[in-house]
Amino acid sequence: MTNHDSAGDLARALARNAETVCRHYLSNGRREGRYWIVGDTANNPGRSLFVRLHGQEHGEGAAGKWTDAATGDHGDLLDLIRECCGLASFRDVADEARRFLCLPRPTLPESGPSPRRKAPSPEDRIAAARRLFAMSRPIIGTAAEAYLRRREITALRGTSALRFHPACYYRDESGVTHALPALIASVTDGEGRIMGVHRTWLAPGGSGKANVTTPRRAMGVLLGHGVRFGFEAETPADIIVAGEGIETMLSLRSLMSSMPMIAGLSAAHLGALTFPGHLRRLYIAADSDGAGRAGTERLSHRAREAGIEVLALRPGFGDFNDDLRRSGPDSLRLCLLRQLAPGDAARFLI
Repeated sequence: MTNHDSAGDLARALARNAETVCRHYLSNGRREGRYWIVGDTANNPGRSLFVRLHGQEHGEGAAGKWTDAATGDHGDLLDLIRECCGLASFRDVADEARRFLCLPRPTLPESGPSPRRKAPSPEDRIAAARRLFAMSRPIIGTAAEAYLRRREITALRGTSALRFHPACYYRDESGVTHALPALIASVTDGEGRIMGVHRTWLAPGGSGKANVTTPRRAMGVLLGHGVRFGFEAETPADIIVAGEGIETMLSLRSLMSSMPMIAGLSAAHLGALTFPGHLRRLYIAADSDGAGRAGTERLSHRAREAGIEVLALRPGFGDFNDDLRRSGPDSLRLCLLRQLAPGDAARFLI
């Protein structure tokens, strides 16, 4: 998709996420089979208006088509957004659709200074991240799973924080927007609430990262939060591993699947992670680069000030995914066995 999105482009993008559209704009309805049923476009309870959630892309029976049996009104999801939001112009409808889809506004030809737009609030950024995660699907059987398996990451149980979007929008340096497959990771707080998402755009089939300048980007409110694996509400996390990258933490989960882990996503955000309330021992999966060391040192200092024991896990190569890919799981297991506290090795190491 280019930055000059047509009505058809936007309608099809909405239709691919029809149920999420309905849950957002028609929250008083409910799903029944292949349809979303609600009272009317004002989101009143009832059964008059029905939206098709699945179907072909064009023509009769297409996904996103809706009809109000009481009034005879009908249309696609752009029409539904217009009615739900009380919008008059197509430009306003298109802007609202792009906002919902987390798609940047198109770059307009220069014709004098453009008006300054209000920056999105933290609440807006969090809401956009939650919509993107809701529009994504589980990774099993997708290009995201293929990408991880190519990196020798095969233990994917308990990774509900990861999802896949087949056409996640990427805006390049020239302002052109492309729809590319992406691995989507939810960034959550200590209560499990989604505060942001991290996107890794992928090459077709998951053969690697997409051939773009910045294949990894995050959105939302990230400071203090991270991508969490293995946290259970009924079991306080007294011992955890924190590290920078998603692939690094997933590599460790290949051998320590019951150990709670947090990926901070960058050295700066790793250093600012908020500690779980019951934490007594923190392992830090250190990357070998300079920025990684700075984040590790800051996190270590903060943890020790909070009375938390800190132990480092150091890879043999650049990071633990490098270790897994270059030396295999048996060698990585021995590497961890030498660095874990004896009781933790017996408790967590497979």
